[in-house]
Amino acid sequence: MSTISDADSKVLTSVIPVNWNLADLKNRIGEIPPERIRLSPPLGCATEDDVLRVEEEEGLYCELELGVLVEKPMGWYESVLAAIIIGKLNQYLEANPLGLVTGEGGQLKILPGVIKIPDAAFISWSRFPKEKVPRRPIPAIIPDLAVEVLSGTNTRSEMARKLERYFESGVRLVWYVDPPSRTASVYTSPTAMATIAKDGCLDGGDILPGFRLSLEELFQRADQRPE
Repeated sequence: MSTISDADSKVLTSVIPVNWNLADLKNRIGEIPPERIRLSPPLGCATEDDVLRVEEEEGLYCELELGVLVEKPMGWYESVLAAIIIGKLNQYLEANPLGLVTGEGGQLKILPGVIKIPDAAFISWSRFPKEKVPRRPIPAIIPDLAVEVLSGTNTRSEMARKLERYFESGVRLVWYVDPPSRTASVYTSPTAMATIAKDGCLDGGDILPGFRLSLEELFQRADQRPE
């Protein structure tokens, strides 16, 4: 007697509508390069456990949406920029203990079945359950601020979809930092955007009152060389 494999049983519980094709899926998750989309587990069948398994077995971070694992791109230079931003945020929080900052490995379940990994995020104390820091590998917590340092494989539609998910979940402020142009886009909603020029500053607004980060300083710090 034949038996149903684990993979086959997952197919039967796929969260992707049965009448969808690949074009429908691509429209929902964005024009993500195919090399970043995992085919195992089958499309529509991935879960939080699979996110953790890939991290443990392969050392790769994946985001999750519609039961699909999408590898998170992060190059070396983008990681340097994210680390500087995290350092500046932590420096601010030492004087203004309003919450915590997570880094590029900070996986967050922002909606049921949706896991995102901002390159940096600020979470105020009021958003932690009973103001305690969770110990779960992927806590269900919504950041106040999400920061993404754009990489070469991030597409416009992918990042637009991510914006929708962030604000749908309750994120209040999103920064997209663009290394090639040395500019940033600041969002207070999926449609309310301000472009920060290369000589401008990122501002924490009412989320991080008084916080400012010069883009010129950020990129100079990332590009520094020994004298």
